[in-house]
Amino acid sequence: MKSIVSLLLLTATVALAQSSKDILKDFLDENVSIVVPVATNRVTTISFPSAITAIDGVGITVDGKTPGQFQLAHTKGSAFLSVRALLPKAAANLNIRWNDRTYVFELLESDKPVLSLNLEAPPTPEEEGFGHAPEVSPPKLLALLDKAKAFPLLKVQQPESVANVGFTTYDGKPLVSDFNDYEIQIEETFRFNADDTLVFRLIITNKIDAPLIYQPDSFALRVGNRLYPQSISDADGTVPPKGRSIVYFAITGTPDGGRNELSLKNAFTVLVTRLSPPPPPPVVTVTNAPIVHPIRSPRGNL
Repeated sequence: MKSIVSLLLLTATVALAQSSKDILKDFLDENVSIVVPVATNRVTTISFPSAITAIDGVGITVDGKTPGQFQLAHTKGSAFLSVRALLPKAAANLNIRWNDRTYVFELLESDKPVLSLNLEAPPTPEEEGFGHAPEVSPPKLLALLDKAKAFPLLKVQQPESVANVGFTTYDGKPLVSDFNDYEIQIEETFRFNADDTLVFRLIITNKIDAPLIYQPDSFALRVGNRLYPQSISDADGTVPPKGRSIVYFAITGTPDGGRNELSLKNAFTVLVTRLSPPPPPPVVTVTNAPIVHPIRSPRGNL
């Protein structure tokens, strides 16, 4: 009987290990903030490839007596740290220095925590596949668009599903491309690093009294002197007169098949092919113009 019980326990242990979603592994990326769900009744350990240089954070306590939203444990010179949430709905960030770079972690209290996050150094150029854009299928691109659309809800209800998604808004300094009679504003940008894909949420504003018609699969992103064509878009191709339309589109890799590695801090410009004709130039009418009398020669001839 003992051997049978042991076998059953071993089988159950293996099954749990295979289905576990609370142990994650990822590459370090200084251009992306990592969201880490942390529980009040569990410990989350974040491991680096080698010794951590420094840790900075607000709302963090190391002894549990000083007020804080998270308790942190770290031994100087070690390559890992452990955190635990102290309050429901707690939120804070940690900035961790490693290998002369700063990596940002957003800690969120959750009842579905990540128990272990194992971080690896970015791949070297010699490693297989580095420098080449990943092959992202159309269904995967659709899934990335859906994840971007549902990001606020997922961040609250399923934070582990967006733990490695970079995200930024432009509330303070909106990125607007003005084309006189219409403009394109970037509201939000998401970076899915594993797929080397950026997803953009746009607002297209039509300033005139006629519909704006554009080619829905023609979006492109300009970064400096480089142009990146879309890999997918969700757009209907029209904006009503004096109206606005919300559009999502994504870019993946570079036009020559490499990785774009674009940071969310770039000043992006969005372009699209317009199909409807631009409005006619305004007709200038001069009113109350002075009367000009012809000048006659002394002989009475013009």
